[in-house]
Amino acid sequence: MSDPVLLDIEEGVATITLNRPDNRNALSEEMSGAIVDAVDEVEDSDEARCLVVTGKEGTFCAGGDVNSMVELMSGTAELHEAVEGIQHDTSRAIQRVAEFHLPTIAKVDGTAYGAGANLAIAADVTLASADAKISFGFRQVGLAIDTGTSYLLPRQVGASKAKELVFTGELLDAEEAGDLGLFNHVYEEDFEQQVEEFIEPIATGPTVALRTSKKLIEQGFNASLKDALDNEAAAQAAVFATDDHVEGANAFMEGRQPEFEGK
Repeated sequence: MSDPVLLDIEEGVATITLNRPDNRNALSEEMSGAIVDAVDEVEDSDEARCLVVTGKEGTFCAGGDVNSMVELMSGTAELHEAVEGIQHDTSRAIQRVAEFHLPTIAKVDGTAYGAGANLAIAADVTLASADAKISFGFRQVGLAIDTGTSYLLPRQVGASKAKELVFTGELLDAEEAGDLGLFNHVYEEDFEQQVEEFIEPIATGPTVALRTSKKLIEQGFNASLKDALDNEAAAQAAVFATDDHVEGANAFMEGRQPEFEGK
C-alpha cells in the first residue's frame, strides 16, 4: 500500500498531503497517526517555515473512516472502545495541526467533510478552489459532533450559525463557505499558482515574528486588553533581538525589500 501521508519540505514550505484518494482521504487510524508523525517531523526540521495540509487528487478529506469504524465494531472490541479509539486518533491529528507553532495553511480542493472540515478550519488560513465544498454533517451518519467542532466552528461563524450548520448538515459550496469566513480565499482559476503566490511571503517572511504573532493572537482571544498588551511587550522584547528584525530595520532605512532568513 502507498504511504497514507506524503511529506515534502521545499523552500521553507512543508506540505503534508493526505494520500488515500481511493478512500477519499478519510481519516483512518493509520492516516491520523501518519499526520501526527509528519507534523512532528516538520517540527524537528530546520528548513520548514510554514505548514500546508492538502489532499490528493481533488479530495481534501471525507472525514472519519466509517469503514474502519464498522470493522472495529464487528471485531472483539467493545463498541465504546472502538469509537473512542478512532476519535482519539483523529482528534489528536487535528489538534496537532491546530496547535502547531508555525503558520499553517489548509489547501482545500474538493470536499472537506465532518472531521475533514475540522482539519481544514484547524489551520490558520484556509484556501479553497472553486470546486471546494465543506460540511459538518455528522448528523448524516447519526452522530453528534466531535474532533473539535464545538471549539473550532463557533469561533469561525458564531454559535448560532454553527448550530445551524450542525443541525442541517448542509454541504456548502466554496462561495458560501467563503462568505461565512470558513475559507479565507476562494480561487476561481489557477488554483495552484494562486496558492503558491499566497504562501510565498509567509514562507520567506520573518518566521520568528510570524509564529510569535500567531501565538499572541491565540492568547489574546480570551485575554483582557491589559494581559494582551503585557504579552505583546514581553514577546516583542525577544523578537527585537532576532536577525530578521535587524534585516527588516536595515531594509526599511535603505528603501529596499528585506531578505529574511527565518531567524
